[in-house]
Amino acid sequence: MSLRMIEAVTHRAPIRFVAALLVAGLLTGCNRGDHPQQLSQAAPDFTVHNGPQTIRLSQFRGKIVLVNFWATWCAPCIDELPSLQALQRQRPDIQVLAVSIDDDPDAYTAFLKQYDINLLSVRDGSQGANLKYGSVKVPETYVVDRNGIIRRKFISSQDWTSPEITGYLQKL
Repeated sequence: MSLRMIEAVTHRAPIRFVAALLVAGLLTGCNRGDHPQQLSQAAPDFTVHNGPQTIRLSQFRGKIVLVNFWATWCAPCIDELPSLQALQRQRPDIQVLAVSIDDDPDAYTAFLKQYDINLLSVRDGSQGANLKYGSVKVPETYVVDRNGIIRRKFISSQDWTSPEITGYLQKL
């Protein structure tokens, strides 16, 4: 659109034009960064102390790791967990590491029991592993290759057993 056309539109309908710009800005603002700055860089290492369990991302070097940030109160996370479990069963060579950002340890433990979660899951709470990745919304999943390099970021609930995703993971 030329400057003259913009001037004509804004002169005739400034409110509609401003509203359209606002909507366009909001739509593009919804992008939660599926191409993170760390893409093709070393995944930030983190350690989560979850009661007696201590998990360090770097302990999985040599395996493909799906680092899934999630929460018990997140409906898309709940929808996604069964397919993450199915992928883990189908591909034991891939390590799914489900990192809950829940603060309440009792709610987290009750959720794992209620939904029979059989993934390697740890409750990070306010330890901030997700912040090292720039993730503040859930679910977000990072694909980390065998050398510890971030290869991809998935936003929102995914079907981890879909042919597109399993094909992608097969190529890593």
